[in-house]
Amino acid sequence: MGAIEDRRVVVTGVGAVSPLGNDAASTWEGMKAGRSGVRLLENMDTTDYTVKIGGEVRGFDPKPFFSNPKDARRMDRYAHFGIAAAQMALTDSGLLESDVNRDRIGVMLGSGIGGLGVLEANHTALLTKSPSRVSPFTIPMMISNIASGVFSMEHGLGGPNMAIVTACATANHSIGEAWRMIKFGDADAFIAGGAEASILPMGVAGFSNMKALSTRNDEPERASRPFDTGRDGFVMGEGAGLVVIEELEHAKNRGANILAELTGYGLSADAYHLTSPHPEGIGASRCMDMALKHAGLNAEEVQYVNAHGTSTPMGDVCETKAIKRTFGDHAKEGMIVSSTKSMTGHLLGAAGGVEILACLMAIRDGVIPPTINLEDQDPDCDLDYCANTAREVEVKAALSNSFGFGGHNASLLVERY
Repeated sequence: MGAIEDRRVVVTGVGAVSPLGNDAASTWEGMKAGRSGVRLLENMDTTDYTVKIGGEVRGFDPKPFFSNPKDARRMDRYAHFGIAAAQMALTDSGLLESDVNRDRIGVMLGSGIGGLGVLEANHTALLTKSPSRVSPFTIPMMISNIASGVFSMEHGLGGPNMAIVTACATANHSIGEAWRMIKFGDADAFIAGGAEASILPMGVAGFSNMKALSTRNDEPERASRPFDTGRDGFVMGEGAGLVVIEELEHAKNRGANILAELTGYGLSADAYHLTSPHPEGIGASRCMDMALKHAGLNAEEVQYVNAHGTSTPMGDVCETKAIKRTFGDHAKEGMIVSSTKSMTGHLLGAAGGVEILACLMAIRDGVIPPTINLEDQDPDCDLDYCANTAREVEVKAALSNSFGFGGHNASLLVERY
């Protein structure tokens, strides 16, 4: 085993379930086309709600992703999404098709909120029926680590297994900490990312009453509009995004298809406010600085930033300031920023897992996905946000930002291999 700094980490598989499609390919095609996945909500009665829109996953069947389809009934919807995306990433990588040591393969499948649907249903049963009507599976179904654990059981993966919970930074932290463990020599490969399914009465009411969500109910597809003067809050989304990352020699020895190299990971705290970002973007900038330092890159060497870009009035301005703080003149003179949340809505703990897909595919295809609905750009958001139409650009290095309630910041940097 070489020194820690010699252990390079590459991405060899991707999987996704999103409002744009139930696999990575259709999700990416939707992004390139500038298609919105936001609709009027179908899976809950919104009669009494001020928010009636969201990025729901449609037409999804979890059963094919379980060796025993009955097991799907003992899982929350977030776990369905997570296990499906993890399985697709694993299949894409071909990791288990060769002779690998499964005790050196880890799983890091996190969720910002976890099994809210199970909690809602069983709390209702408790209050309206009796304690005896609460399912004995309630606790294992609702806890945020269970999808990660179940996936390891499905495939006999005995490596490190964790579930990070850092709100909207969850998936990026999961991938980044898996990267760190591979670098440190504690594993050869990881399936890592995040999953979320919180478009539920409690989730919608909670975020809505915070005044965090868009109420553009009459124009769902135009509701998520990062960096636009008409933005009025984020749009809730659901789904999952997972990647397979592995040590370079491990990947080469089995003839893996290498999508990109994961070279940088930054993390920081705003240490500022429960839900608001630091007004000058200091913590977010420090996070991006760390990712660049780990990668050994200068700011000028990054062509694309997939922004956190949630479509909130304050958040988009703060992130713009953070990007300018880190990238200096290059932020305006040669770098493109976009927010794919304009199309998917905000997948909360799964967001970074779907957005790293956009960075990987931008490198592979030479296409930067757009920020749709950017019709009247906020003068305080003064970067090139790839408005409305995808752009063909050679991308050698791309950075993905995820920032969560509690001031949690996480950035990932991927480069062409």
